[in-house]
Amino acid sequence: MKPQTEQDIRTSFINCSKGEAKRLAVPRDLAERPWDDLDFLGWRDPGAPDRSYLVVERDGRLVGVSMRFQAAQRGFLHRSMCSLCLTTHPRGGVSLMTARKAGPAGREGNSVGVYMCTDLACSLYVRGKKVPESGSRLDESLTLAAQIERTRGHLAAFLDKVHA
Repeated sequence: MKPQTEQDIRTSFINCSKGEAKRLAVPRDLAERPWDDLDFLGWRDPGAPDRSYLVVERDGRLVGVSMRFQAAQRGFLHRSMCSLCLTTHPRGGVSLMTARKAGPAGREGNSVGVYMCTDLACSLYVRGKKVPESGSRLDESLTLAAQIERTRGHLAAFLDKVHA
């Protein structure tokens, strides 16, 4: 992913109003992000613990999605798997992220969801740049490039549902 500016990020959101996009908390460390290793920029809102955001380059433009999630109430031994990057995490490392649909469907209250890494670091897990806390990645016969492409495909499928 190419480095992005705060303004580019704010104008990319497809499922919230311009006012909401103007008020959301954009990360202050954009210059330090590992852009070359990111398939999407994802972050949690420090002022609203139930909100997260992701921004991805798609068809030559940025697409941003505002999401909500509830902290998982799982047992100590329970593990969950991210449906994007297929990384398993213990206790709350994976959350159901729900996004209001774009356009009229979203204004009517329709939403879609996906189980994702709660820290939104899927790109880093796939590339081995980040290791899940006492979780693991599946031992796969796919090449790294194929795993990255699969993760991007899963993300694209989710974005298609938000945009539909």
